[in-house]
Amino acid sequence: MPTNTEQKKDGKPLLLIVDDDPLIADTLSIALRDAFEIITSHSRPQALQLLHQLRQPPALALVDLGLPPLPHRPDEGFSLITELLTLAPAIRIVVLSGQNDEANARHARTLGAADFVGKPCHPKELRQLLDRMSLFSATEPRATNDARPTLIGKSLPMEKLRAQIAQYAESPFPVLIEGESGSGKEIVARCLHFATTRHHRPFLALNCAAISPSLVEPTLFGHAKGAFTGASGSKAGYFEEAGDGTLFLDEIGELPLELQAKLLRVLENGDYQRVGETQTRRSRARVVTATNRDLRREIRDGHFRTDLYHRLSVFSIGVPALRDMGEDKFLLLDYFRKHYAQLAAQKPFDLAPAAKSAWLSYPFPGNVRELRNVVIRLTAKHAGALVTPDDLAQELDLPDDFQITNALPASSDGRHLDAATQRLQSLAPFNLDAELSEMERAYIDAALSLTQGNVSQAARMLGINRTTLYSRMEAAQATRLNRSNIREH
Repeated sequence: MPTNTEQKKDGKPLLLIVDDDPLIADTLSIALRDAFEIITSHSRPQALQLLHQLRQPPALALVDLGLPPLPHRPDEGFSLITELLTLAPAIRIVVLSGQNDEANARHARTLGAADFVGKPCHPKELRQLLDRMSLFSATEPRATNDARPTLIGKSLPMEKLRAQIAQYAESPFPVLIEGESGSGKEIVARCLHFATTRHHRPFLALNCAAISPSLVEPTLFGHAKGAFTGASGSKAGYFEEAGDGTLFLDEIGELPLELQAKLLRVLENGDYQRVGETQTRRSRARVVTATNRDLRREIRDGHFRTDLYHRLSVFSIGVPALRDMGEDKFLLLDYFRKHYAQLAAQKPFDLAPAAKSAWLSYPFPGNVRELRNVVIRLTAKHAGALVTPDDLAQELDLPDDFQITNALPASSDGRHLDAATQRLQSLAPFNLDAELSEMERAYIDAALSLTQGNVSQAARMLGINRTTLYSRMEAAQATRLNRSNIREH
């Protein structure tokens, strides 16, 4: 078994087991040690400490929900899932828990867990599941430094995102990428890099939450020999190694406050020093940052510098949540199901009509990460088969009032097709943008009327978030005012 700071040496994937029962942890370690290098932990704080000590994060994790100090509740386990994915976004988490009611299983998967297994579980079955997760992890469809990334989607939010990338790409100024967890912020950063003349230069990514606070400074700026215990030689940092390329700092909201001033200095004049040196060096890298936090709130709470925020957000890009991307959910479904079916050497599954309706309606609170994990599980359980609404419901964190019906998605409903055909055949003047705008305003007015003006409830009824509804209400009001002014003149 490796020490806390060692990584695998024989090609075996590294597996983190987090369980407060030493008998279970030891039994699993013995049963799985022929296939995995294993490290164990008994609590959430200890598991996070282990991750900070590792040079590379584990590929897989087995996590119990009932951890101290609340072993009879799932709260610590849920928190650990979120924190593990923040520190190591590529990690595959399998929850192994005695608190195996369906609500806990669905919520764990929504947070980003790849699968949920109830205790007791036969080690052979668990081994097969982990082998499958390891296969999917090893060949994740993601961009590398020499491969141009692809943004999947044709919705208006995705077109706006592409336009922002094209607009800001060649500028030397920093870009702040904001978006919910699991929405694909690193892919956007890579798209920015590849849309510039820097595309043949390095793209380096550093997750500020994934390394110990004491190592952030030498990691970013490098260090001299003997600068601290363990510094056996001098080493360049990310700013130096990025050269004329792009340095992507993910989870920038996690950067310790004392280091924010040093980052600000680099952004303002390019100057920095290796830890333990007095020689001033100059960075030429373009800095792109990302966060899923509200940095304005962090500023108000005294956790983030105002001047650094304004420097980082010269340009800002908002990555849309999956719930706002409409039928892009089907494009992502098609992309991932074909990819993982090929990995499993199986035929891809397909969704029954009612399941397609549910897929389109489901908000995917875990965003693209949740969608991808759902596809992985469906591939494993229903390869080459037709997924029914009941099959799909087992994989989604459905609210109590969510109903899966036999209705088809609106775009596939024959009634809509017949109405559109008759409208166009009438040869009356027609403008698609005006028609869609009028339809949108009608739905918004209907939802507000039914909820007696409650914007939050109306947004849920319409399947969009509240901020999106506000912006569409403002756009509709502006259109009405413009039309009124035209009529007056």
